[in-house]
Amino acid sequence: MERMVIFSAPSGSGKTTIVRELLKRFPQFEFSISATSRAPRGAERDGVDYYFLSSEEFRRAVAEDRFVEWEEVYSGTCYGTLRSEMERIWRKGNVIVFDVDVMGGLNLKRIFGDRACALFIMPPSIETLRERLVGRGTDSAETIERRLAKAEFELSKAPGFDHVVVNDDLRTAVDEAASILSDFLK
Repeated sequence: MERMVIFSAPSGSGKTTIVRELLKRFPQFEFSISATSRAPRGAERDGVDYYFLSSEEFRRAVAEDRFVEWEEVYSGTCYGTLRSEMERIWRKGNVIVFDVDVMGGLNLKRIFGDRACALFIMPPSIETLRERLVGRGTDSAETIERRLAKAEFELSKAPGFDHVVVNDDLRTAVDEAASILSDFLK
């Protein structure tokens, strides 16, 4: 059966770090690279971290129905899951791992139902989120405030996921997620 694991969280919750750790533990997992209309941040690379598309290329892909799901996450900035990316991973017999925004995670869970295990990574607090986002050093103060405002809404969506994992200690959060996923794969 073609299966997937969905990780969603407010920006700065640590989901990407948790996903990276779990990819090391589960050799059958393969990361699904999302497409985005935003510019690369820091050392991000096209085809590795994201498929970076211009706004025009993204709109064309939407019009051509090349996305399973997509969303304008921030004004003018879209993210989406390409059908071709999912097919590429499933052809290998692997389990797709998604690291997506909260609404994208809920959309994927709605579309794929029991074939998907959806985990919401919960930050210990909004203040911890702020500290993590500032510590990244990749976003302006205005962007950080926008992300924090959005986080309030995203936290309200946690009950829509199969599991909520609080990331107040990284090792504990990774171990808890690994346990959940081991059960899902049985």
